[in-house]
Amino acid sequence: MAVVTLRKLTKTFEGSSEPAVADASFQVEDGEFMVLLGPSGCGKSTILRMIAGLETIGSGELSIDGRLMNHVPAKDRDIAMVFQSYALYPHMKVRDNLAFGLKRRGFPKEEIRRRVEQAAEALGLTPLLDRRPHALSGGQRQRVAVGRAIVRDPKVFLFDEPLSNLDASLRVSTRNELVNLHQRLGATTIYVTHDQVEAMTMGSRICIINQGRIVQIGRPMDVYRSPANTFVAGFLGSPPMNLLPASLQEATTLRLGSQSIALPATWKARMGEQRGGIVFGIRPEDLFLAGHAPPAKSAVQLEATVEAVEALGAETVFIFKLDGLDKAVFMKADRFAAARRGDRISVVADLDAARLFDPDSTQVIPLNPETI
Repeated sequence: MAVVTLRKLTKTFEGSSEPAVADASFQVEDGEFMVLLGPSGCGKSTILRMIAGLETIGSGELSIDGRLMNHVPAKDRDIAMVFQSYALYPHMKVRDNLAFGLKRRGFPKEEIRRRVEQAAEALGLTPLLDRRPHALSGGQRQRVAVGRAIVRDPKVFLFDEPLSNLDASLRVSTRNELVNLHQRLGATTIYVTHDQVEAMTMGSRICIINQGRIVQIGRPMDVYRSPANTFVAGFLGSPPMNLLPASLQEATTLRLGSQSIALPATWKARMGEQRGGIVFGIRPEDLFLAGHAPPAKSAVQLEATVEAVEALGAETVFIFKLDGLDKAVFMKADRFAAARRGDRISVVADLDAARLFDPDSTQVIPLNPETI
């Protein structure tokens, strides 16, 4: 396999004053599964297409195993790409779709047969080899598209939102198939998606992109629990992290609506001269109904009024407003939690899991040891 290195990759399209990708720098290690995650139009697919050689590089350097690739044609980069659309040849059987690229490259017939059968076995396509695409389900067509990449035995696999055309249940099963396939092949893989669940469950690391710029790279749970800024905090999670306006009144007190919170001892030494407006962030699963909260070193109780209740079966999501604060707050509770719209409730917040952000820069203020 291969190591893929990007150094300050930049791309500006004709007619645009703003770059689609600006100073993108990261390294994908040999055998790693890197996910590029971000909203539509953030530049993640443009990065993938520059790696593939389908888009010219404005400036910066792209290398694979130390070899500069900026001006190497796509066909010579030893990369296989799976697109959002299946792009299968409708008049060809599955067997011929899988073999097509190898035939174009002049591989011997016996080698083509071996590779096609090996890929079909790995993807559960053996019984389907003599069918044409119109006789396949969406998931089966996507597996054929993946198989066409596998038979190439490339240095790097690139996936551009390959599951977005599938329905919800099929996305789950196909996602698991791709994860298992990666574990078997140990292939260097770069995967583009706007779906945070795909990113969290599939990636060795996640590279989060916003407006053409990389904002954070890390392991899935690291970026989830310790977001670098309010964009990451609000993008990851369903519901996302609650981001609430607050103020630091003195070295020991945080004001949240009409309620005051005593700061944990671990925070005080790191607050410095920070005062005034601040953004208080806490994830819905780190809020609890009073009486249902697990033991926590730094927990505070807040008063609130229930605005809505979403009973989802396995869990219940409460939407409420804290006293003195006109912004909806989300809390995940177990399925046995009971409250109705208009009820007054006491909410326990686990401050060990909370984060503070600078309202101007939107960057996290490192407070707890794990965020430093």
